[in-house]
Amino acid sequence: MDVPATRSGPGDAPLADRALRTLRARWRTASLAAGWRFPSDWALPEVDAVCAAVMAKGRVEAAETALAGLARARAAAGAGLAETLADLAALHAVLDHTGDGFVSPDIDATPARLLRTTALAWADVATDQLVHTEVTDPLTGLPSAAYLRTRLYEVYRAAAARERPAAEDHVLLVVSLDLTTVTGFPRLTGMILVADALRAVFDSGQSVASLGTSVVAALVPKDERVASHGVALRRALHERLSVDSQLADAGRPRVSAVRLPATHEMACDLLAHLARV
Repeated sequence: MDVPATRSGPGDAPLADRALRTLRARWRTASLAAGWRFPSDWALPEVDAVCAAVMAKGRVEAAETALAGLARARAAAGAGLAETLADLAALHAVLDHTGDGFVSPDIDATPARLLRTTALAWADVATDQLVHTEVTDPLTGLPSAAYLRTRLYEVYRAAAARERPAAEDHVLLVVSLDLTTVTGFPRLTGMILVADALRAVFDSGQSVASLGTSVVAALVPKDERVASHGVALRRALHERLSVDSQLADAGRPRVSAVRLPATHEMACDLLAHLARV
């Protein structure tokens, strides 16, 4: 898997940049052909680091450190091990291929050392995420944001299979409660009551989760019941929160319908943003 190392003279910089971009484009094309699910999620800064290491050192085997960095970034972004290894096989196939024809990635043809380096680096991050991921929010008893991210991944996969945006079939109903003026026990009970209201309204298979200390959300089908669900949710929230004077004085909880973005990665960023609102 030798590749021509790029020269380092000042006049060769444009040539080196062009060679790197070409390698990156061919790798991406081969990876998508090998089954990479969401094209917009493929590009990471670590991809460029791998390309630069390969071009500078002339051999992909000498880029193990960069490959390990990419594997860790893939795991942190939610890519599975099989997908990550298939992406590595695509790079190997591109570098091992002569000519401009079709590139066929083959994991079994990828050097075992590179597979081991990539798999171990991926597992380091994936295992750490598993250890530190709480399935249920201890205060509200609702599933955590990690659960909703997984549920959204399934929704986006299903939408991709149907070749339509996920936003056409699902919407996020988000409830946030301003607790800045609430103190003592009511501050704790406020979100418990909000969670109870969501469970009461969305009791037929919808995905409900806690996003933060004062934000919860429900992933619901986008159909004719969305409006009625919104009305029922506001009624349930009022009935529960009005029994406590501090919670009643805090003002009405904010209920909003949030459109799903184009990709799963963007949806995960949206959840993180909503948790800080």
